[in-house]
Amino acid sequence: MASSISIPQSTPAPHAVAVSPSSPSIHDRMAASVARRDSLVSSAVRIPKVLHPVDNEDLKLLLLENISQEAVKTFRAQGFSVDHYSKAMSEDELVEKLPSYHAIGIRSKTKITERVIKAASKLLVIGCFCIGTNQVDLATAAKAGIPVFNSPFSNSRSVAELVISEVIALSRQYFERASEMRQGIWNKQSKGCWEVRGKTLGIVGYGHIGSQLSVLAEALGMRVLFFDVVTIMPLGSARQVDNLNALLNDSDFVTLHVPELPETTNMISREQLAQMKKGSYLVNNARGRVVDIPALADALKSGHLAGCALDVYPVEPGANGSPFDDQLNSWASTLRSIPNVILTPHIGGSTEEAQRMIGEEVSASVARYLNYGSTVGSVNFPEVDLRAISAEQQQGVRLCHVHNNIPGVLRQVNEILSPYNVEKQYSDSKGDVAYLMADIADVSPSDVNKLQELISRTRANILTRLLV
Repeated sequence: MASSISIPQSTPAPHAVAVSPSSPSIHDRMAASVARRDSLVSSAVRIPKVLHPVDNEDLKLLLLENISQEAVKTFRAQGFSVDHYSKAMSEDELVEKLPSYHAIGIRSKTKITERVIKAASKLLVIGCFCIGTNQVDLATAAKAGIPVFNSPFSNSRSVAELVISEVIALSRQYFERASEMRQGIWNKQSKGCWEVRGKTLGIVGYGHIGSQLSVLAEALGMRVLFFDVVTIMPLGSARQVDNLNALLNDSDFVTLHVPELPETTNMISREQLAQMKKGSYLVNNARGRVVDIPALADALKSGHLAGCALDVYPVEPGANGSPFDDQLNSWASTLRSIPNVILTPHIGGSTEEAQRMIGEEVSASVARYLNYGSTVGSVNFPEVDLRAISAEQQQGVRLCHVHNNIPGVLRQVNEILSPYNVEKQYSDSKGDVAYLMADIADVSPSDVNKLQELISRTRANILTRLLV
C-alpha cells in the first residue's frame, strides 16, 4: 500500500516562528498539560532558536467543522495561513481542495480516507479536534508520513456531566414533561419517576470519561459497577465486574464509553438488551454503531426498558439544520415516537470549556510538529522529540526523517551525516513506520540542501524535512 502513495521528496516546512520555550520530554506523556504550560511561559533560561524551513513556502492550514476560534488565532499568530469553515467536507470535496494544504483540522464528521490521503500530496499533519480518530485512515496516514493528533481527555468532564443530567432526566421523565408544557399540556405525575439515590449505575468502559462519571454518580448516592477489558483500579467505592452480562443484570442505568471497533460494533444488541433489568435505562454517548438501534427500539416499545438517551448515531447529518429523518437512519421516526427517549445531536463535548481546551491542545500539538518535528501525543506515529536547539547554535540544523521501518536505515543516514557534528539524535518505530530526529551543528548554508537531497534519496525514505 505504501508504494502506491505519492510522497513529495521535498516537503515545505513551516514559516519561522517558535511556539514554546522548551520542548517536552518524550517521557512526559501528559501532552495536554505540556501544551498548555508551554503556551503560558513567556521566557526561559535557555532561549530556543527560531527554526526556519529549508523551503520557504508558507504553510496553509484547512480547519473544518467550526473548530474553536482560539485554535484559528493560535495558528495565525504563528504566521500560518488558515482557512476556516463551519461545515464538514465530503470525500470528493476533500480530494479537490486538500492538495493545496499542508495541514488539516477536523472533528468527527469529516472522513480522511485512503483516497483523500493519496490526493493530498502536500499534507504533513492531521489534527482531530475531538476524542476519536476513527474518522481517519490512520494506517495509510502513517505510511504517507502523516502523524495524527487528537485530544483524548479534554472533553471528558463535559461528557460525564451530560450523562449525569440524562440519568436524572430519564429517571424523572422531565424531558417529556417539559415537551408537554411547550405544547400547553399540564401533566403533573409521580408514577414511574424515581430518585437516582440508591440506584446502580453500570459503566461500560472505565477510561477518562467513565472514571469521572463514577465519581459524580457516587456523589449523588449511586452505587457504581463498571466493566472494562483491562483490570483497572476503581475510584471511590466503584466495583469492577468480570463480564458485560454481570453488569447488565445488576444495573438500573447502563452507560457506554467505548471506542468504535469491530469488537464493539453492536455490542449492545437483542441478546444484551434482554439481559438488562426490566425497567432499566440505556445511555449511549460513545459511538453510534455500538448499539443495535432497531433492537433498542423494540426493547423500549415492549416496555422492557423504561427509557434511553442517545447522543450518537450510525449516520449523522453533516451540518446544523440538516434533517435527522428516515432517509438518514431508517428507524429515526420510530425512535422519536417512543416515550422517555432523549435524542441529542452529538453534543457530549460541546461546551465552551471543552472546545477551548481541545483547541489549545490539538493546535499546540500540530504546531509543535510543524515547527519542531515533535510527534509526542500522535496516535499513529512513533513518539519522538528533542529538546530545543539553543539560540547560540547559529548553524544548527534539525533533521526530521520519516522512513520505512527496515534494517540499515540509521547506518545510511549516519554515513551521510558523518562529516558533521550530530549533537543529539532520537529514533523510534511504530509498525512499518520509523521516525528519526537529529540536531546537527555547524552545517554551512551551502550544505543544507545537499543534506536534504541525499537523505531524501535513501531507499527507505517516506518524508524528509530540514529545519534550520
